[in-house]
Amino acid sequence: MLNELIDKRKVTISGSEDHKNKRNEYNAQASQYARERNTLNNQTRECVEEAQKHKELRDQFNKEVQELKDKRNELNEQANVLFGEIDAFKKEHGGIKSRSIKELHKQIEHLEFRQQTEVFTTEKERELIEKIKALKEQLREQEAEIEQNKEIREKITAAKDLRRQASEIHDHVTQLAEDAQKHHDLMVECYRKADASRESADESHKKFVEAQEAADNEHKLFISCQKELRDYDKVIGGLRKKNKKVRSTKEQKEVRKEAEQIFSQFKAGEKLTTEDLLLLQRSKLI
Repeated sequence: MLNELIDKRKVTISGSEDHKNKRNEYNAQASQYARERNTLNNQTRECVEEAQKHKELRDQFNKEVQELKDKRNELNEQANVLFGEIDAFKKEHGGIKSRSIKELHKQIEHLEFRQQTEVFTTEKERELIEKIKALKEQLREQEAEIEQNKEIREKITAAKDLRRQASEIHDHVTQLAEDAQKHHDLMVECYRKADASRESADESHKKFVEAQEAADNEHKLFISCQKELRDYDKVIGGLRKKNKKVRSTKEQKEVRKEAEQIFSQFKAGEKLTTEDLLLLQRSKLI
């Protein structure tokens, strides 16, 4: 039975070492996944922070765009009022039957905007340029005709200045709108990266939890093996102590028996050796 228990103890020791090694391996994996998760979470946070910065810049540019649009519209409205007064004067003083100055200005601005923003073939663009040129010539002729009146001349100058200011603001608005769009696109890209790194972080966290649970399970099995080993040690130790006691009692009986034989020989007058005398003393027969 003792040998059987010793063999089982060896098997348990082997199992204990196996569970300990697996536990350590899973713990190492869990630590690696935790580091990956933390790195990805930091990347996510950085992307979100960067996206927020781009959002703030985008909103700031959009606010400036709206403010400048309001200013531009106000200037255009003031110019339109002056051009309306100029057209009214023109009609009152003989009325040229061609298009009004205000209408010509609007059409020229519209065509110039198309030229800047649309894609044309070479032939179509040449036609557009010629049309703008013709409209500007009509405008120049009409303005030259009515500029003989000082008051109207001053209104034309003021209206043109207002249009110029509005045009400059429009150019600024266009640039700010492009800046706003640029930061909007960067914000969207940052949020896309944040979503991707967050998804990867979640996957690493899932693997971390799985590895941690596996490590905890192996640790429980390791602890169970340690408990079994302590139980085996107690039982094996008890059996060894018992066997030792049995052997000691048996040896004592054998020594006693041998001593009694020697003592009988002594009483019969036989000569004893020193070893015989020591044996009789240990057996307390002399």
